[in-house]
Amino acid sequence: MTELSRIRNFCIIAHIDHGKSTLADRFLDVCGTISKKEMKDQVLDNMDLERERGITIKAHAIAMDYVSLAGEHYRFHLIDTPGHVDFSYEVSRSLAACEGALLLVDATQGIEAQTVSNLHMALEGGLEIIPVVNKIDMPAARPEDVAQQIKNMIGSRDDEILYASAKEGKGVREILEAVVSRVPPPDGLRERPLRALIFDSTFDQFRGVVAYIRVVDGVVRKGDSIRLLSNNKPYEVDEVGNLRLTMTAREELAAGEVGYLLCGMKNVADAKVGDTVAPSGSAHVQALPGFKPMKPMVYSGLFPVDTEDYLELKEALGKLCLNDSALTYVPETSAALGFGFRVGFLGPLHLEIVQERLWREFNLEIIATIPNVSMRVHLDDGTLVQVDSPAEMPDPGHFETSEEPFIEARIITPTDYTGGLMQLVQERRGEYVGLQYLDPTRVQLTYKMPLSEIIYDFYDKLKSISRGYATLDYEWLGFQESDLVKLTVLLNSEQVDALSIIVHRDKAYDRGRELVDKLRELIPRQMFQIAIQAAIGGKVIARSTVSAMRKDVLAKCYGGDISRKRKLLEKQKEGKKKMKQIGSVHVPQEAFLALLKNNE
Repeated sequence: MTELSRIRNFCIIAHIDHGKSTLADRFLDVCGTISKKEMKDQVLDNMDLERERGITIKAHAIAMDYVSLAGEHYRFHLIDTPGHVDFSYEVSRSLAACEGALLLVDATQGIEAQTVSNLHMALEGGLEIIPVVNKIDMPAARPEDVAQQIKNMIGSRDDEILYASAKEGKGVREILEAVVSRVPPPDGLRERPLRALIFDSTFDQFRGVVAYIRVVDGVVRKGDSIRLLSNNKPYEVDEVGNLRLTMTAREELAAGEVGYLLCGMKNVADAKVGDTVAPSGSAHVQALPGFKPMKPMVYSGLFPVDTEDYLELKEALGKLCLNDSALTYVPETSAALGFGFRVGFLGPLHLEIVQERLWREFNLEIIATIPNVSMRVHLDDGTLVQVDSPAEMPDPGHFETSEEPFIEARIITPTDYTGGLMQLVQERRGEYVGLQYLDPTRVQLTYKMPLSEIIYDFYDKLKSISRGYATLDYEWLGFQESDLVKLTVLLNSEQVDALSIIVHRDKAYDRGRELVDKLRELIPRQMFQIAIQAAIGGKVIARSTVSAMRKDVLAKCYGGDISRKRKLLEKQKEGKKKMKQIGSVHVPQEAFLALLKNNE
């Protein structure tokens, strides 16, 4: 049993590629948590995707035993967190289980957008912040400038800022000593009734749901009867323990400790993130202040390229949901693409990661429809309807107002690119909020803008204009009234549901023109003319035509009467007209893939 005063719970918060996972590797080295044989780069990142892209997707917890320079023994619980804005819900979970946070900033890049966002979350949670300037060994490092940025942001003193090189192991001991001296030990008493916070969960196909918990009060042991406050279901504890590289069983987990709990839960939805674990017999246990589960922000239809793979796709999505509680899906049918699913994601990167995992882990080739955000519509009778796909959008005459989600976007960029980025955001219906200089060469732009404007190619354009230097972070603000319309694509007057999108009325003509022009290039020519139209309700706003393939019926008429030639042309014209009436336009899968890829 470890005394409360010897426990330190902390996490690492930073932007992508600022060295979180590498620093965690050095901590494991210094603490001797794993052997040299087990050691590898990004040891806590256990997904191939995480290792290849150099990003953390899932939060990872690990327990370490540290002997301080004064010879005292401490138990550290470290939670390595993601850095991308799409996975900020993973960061919020980690912060709820900690008392301190290492604010890691790259000495070559300085403070980035996601650093600011994660820092605000940590400060709101009342965590002790330890600022660390990393990568001081790099040739382009500017540690003094970056330290000044940190001082401007959180008012730290010079002696509070630590300097390190996680790659070379410099300054790692000093960081661990700062964790001992500056991060407070957890509150809580063993004598009180059990209260534990579930901050994450995964699914083990042999043992059921593994709940990651932070014990706030009391003790939990094997054989104890517990219940979850959200659903009041009783369970018997099968095993508790610490999270090392693998799960390490222990006799008990006491107040202040972080670990895992197995109790035979079969459904990961029962282990809700933010739920409180309490003794089954207790009647008046106050729930711990959890945090709201993240709702999907971006929706896309996922359809198998081969329709026979529908059941495999359903099974694959079910398995992904077990380890990704933010993923939601419902069945959907498309006349063009067949049977598939409407899937909810946290953002564009989340969508990309899920698609990649479906292909790698389950060998499934899928088509993803143009992503859209969740809208709200006020109907004539006063009811409020949530619209997650264009197919659910009511006809224009049946609703009074429509709303779309807005965000507060923060862009941090070198001052040289400020003008181009401001123009880009204003083109995307951005509303200027503020501008703040972090130092003489870097500026933070703040805009209020619709979420739908950043889910297509906004991030690519942002990086292109700033030559890769600008970073983006955003916060959910809520729904706001907008003039939204459903833009449908018609092929020879037949609607193609998979290409329907919901857009702002001011952008409808440009998007419609873009869609029909791309389709004209992608749809192969038929023996009859194909009319491609973009329409709002019954009004066509853009049109393009794929001309018919024609046989030269006059080739054999090398002379003779004009009436014979006219008769042949009229006969051909009648045949084309009849063909157009009975012929159907088939949009090939390659065209869908090319079109949707262009719109991502």
